[in-house]
Amino acid sequence: MTTLYYATGACSLAPHIVLEWIGAPYEAVKVQFGSKELLAVNPAGAVPTLREEDGWLLTQAGAILDYLAQKHPEAGLSGGETLREKAEAHRWSAFFTSDLHAAFWPIFMPFRYTTDPDEAAKTAVVEAGQKLVARQLGILDTHLDGRDWVLGAGRGTRSVIDAYAFPMIRWAIKLLPGGLAPYPHVQALHDRLAADPAVQRVLAREAGK
Repeated sequence: MTTLYYATGACSLAPHIVLEWIGAPYEAVKVQFGSKELLAVNPAGAVPTLREEDGWLLTQAGAILDYLAQKHPEAGLSGGETLREKAEAHRWSAFFTSDLHAAFWPIFMPFRYTTDPDEAAKTAVVEAGQKLVARQLGILDTHLDGRDWVLGAGRGTRSVIDAYAFPMIRWAIKLLPGGLAPYPHVQALHDRLAADPAVQRVLAREAGK
């Protein structure tokens, strides 16, 4: 059986949602960052970590999401099979990994970005991170204008990329001074995903309900 190691509030929420969408049997194991349990399967001590029944391990959210989409084509979560559709999926996976996710690090860990012990310096780093996140959300919001989902023509098609977006959108709601108010299309994507029964099940499980 496939096993997902996850931490509450982390981007591991994305493959957790995708596994629920797929509907095949899986096990979800809650761990703490850097814990002995997690280090035993992933020396980096990071989530998500996916383990297959034969012991094969896969890390990095984007890689796990692509793997699950390809492993379960019957779920229709890849975003399409043409050359350009695959390229779009890779493009947006890279966007969430390298642009949006990375923009949050100055907010999460400002001490990594300054050697100045003054709290004002850390506050400045956090504010710079918020501006980075806002810029990337603006790009996403423009793309979502007229779309229900990140990938696909017309109103779009639900895919693993939407699941990838969800935890980061949730971070933005909590960490940006204005939340999602300037980004109505991102807000609409959030609301669409939050209303999904599978997403609700995963959120309840991760919250321990």
